[in-house]
Amino acid sequence: MSEKREDRPGPGARVIPGLRYTDAPAAIEWLCSAFGFHATLVVPGPTEGLVAHAQLVLGNGMIMLGSAGGHEGTDFDLLVKSPTELGGACTQAAYVVVEDADAHHARAVAAGAEIVMDLVDQDYGGRGYTCRDPEGHVWSFGTYDPWVEG
Repeated sequence: MSEKREDRPGPGARVIPGLRYTDAPAAIEWLCSAFGFHATLVVPGPTEGLVAHAQLVLGNGMIMLGSAGGHEGTDFDLLVKSPTELGGACTQAAYVVVEDADAHHARAVAAGAEIVMDLVDQDYGGRGYTCRDPEGHVWSFGTYDPWVEG
C-alpha cells in the first residue's frame, strides 16, 4: 500500500509523532475515515492482525503508528504505550492544522470521535476543537497555523 503522493505541498514535516494502538488495523481505517489521513505504508507485524509500522499522511504532515505489544521485548515497546494500556492517560497530544475546522469537526463526530473540548474561536486566532480517538489518543484540530500567524 505504498504510494508516492504528488499533492504534498512542499517538504514534509520534520517532526513525526509515533503512536501505539492495541488494534492498529482498525485505528488506521478510523484515522483515515474520521480525520482524513491517507495510509502510504502499512507493514504487517510478526503475527496476523498486528502492524509493525504504518505511515499516515495528511497534507505535509505524517504520523507513524504500530500495534501495541507488536514489538514485545524491544526497548522501544517498553517506552511507548497506547492510552488503553495506561488507563486512558496520554503524555502528549497532536495539533493538526486544517482548512475548515467546522467541516473537520463534523466528519470526526460522524465517525464517533469523543469531543472533549468543543469547537470554538480562540483568542489568539483560529478556530478548533479537541477530541479522543477510539483508543484514547488526544487530537486537536484547528485553523490556527503557527507557521503563518505566529
